Amino acid sequence: MQNAGVDLSNLKTEKKPIGVIRPMEISLGEFNLIRKLIYERFGINLSDKKRGFVVSRLQKLLRAEGVTSFKRYYENILQDKSGNSLKQLASYISTNYTFFNREHAHFDFFYKTALPAIVQEMSARNLKDLRVWCAGCSSGEEPYMLAMLMLEFFGADYPSWNAGVLATDISEKALKVAMTGVYSDDQVDPVPKMLKAKYFKRVGKEHWSISQVVKKEVTYRRFNLMNSDFPFKRAFHIVFCRNVMIYFDKPTRDSLIRRFYQFTEPGGYFFIGHSESLTRGECPYEYIMPALYRRTQ
Repeated sequence: MQNAGVDLSNLKTEKKPIGVIRPMEISLGEFNLIRKLIYERFGINLSDKKRGFVVSRLQKLLRAEGVTSFKRYYENILQDKSGNSLKQLASYISTNYTFFNREHAHFDFFYKTALPAIVQEMSARNLKDLRVWCAGCSSGEEPYMLAMLMLEFFGADYPSWNAGVLATDISEKALKVAMTGVYSDDQVDPVPKMLKAKYFKRVGKEHWSISQVVKKEVTYRRFNLMNSDFPFKRAFHIVFCRNVMIYFDKPTRDSLIRRFYQFTEPGGYFFIGHSESLTRGECPYEYIMPALYRRTQ
């Protein structure tokens, strides 16, 4: 059937892009609700400029759950008495960027200075109980590096020690990757060749798996650093908390450092990221070198 009296030859039709999904919108009020919740529960301080970050991290989750607004999502979290929604939020909002041998000077110090000093002091007291904590362990590269270096340092004497690494993070997603212990070629490249040959095995064409010898020396647990009380029965000789506190404001950092100090053994070491610093005069630790501190008493 023809359209009588109408010329359609020059009519332009707008083509809609295929596969393009418009970003969800978040109002200022919704953003303030969510960032306050994130700050109170996880200590992460989101600036006004992070509205787009919140949308990009959470919109896929909201769509998958059929939630049509960030206000409704916020209400769902508060109504979830199991706490699972809050855990899920932590996994999606936390940044888990890391890699093997990151800031390698710290690992050199750990192997060449910290371990010998602590072992010498313990040997004088006839003790063999070494406690190491990796707080904010992300996908596992850091605690596995520490475990490999401990195995190398002690050698055949390692089984006689009560040692190992406690690795904690707030993100269940990151912890799952860590416990799997499989990494790509690019991720494993920074590992020193000797350690790579000894403690990794090839999985497929592009991945490596950390050996069981190393895996069994790392204990992974989900833990929120904002907990007012740390549940540990004993303090640690070495604490790594690197590139975590950059997301916290000063009051949150100061409170957290006091709790770390409380659970650091006298003579123990505290490592932070090179992009972080502690205020001298206010910090209970003694400054050793950039991003490295020690509890002296």
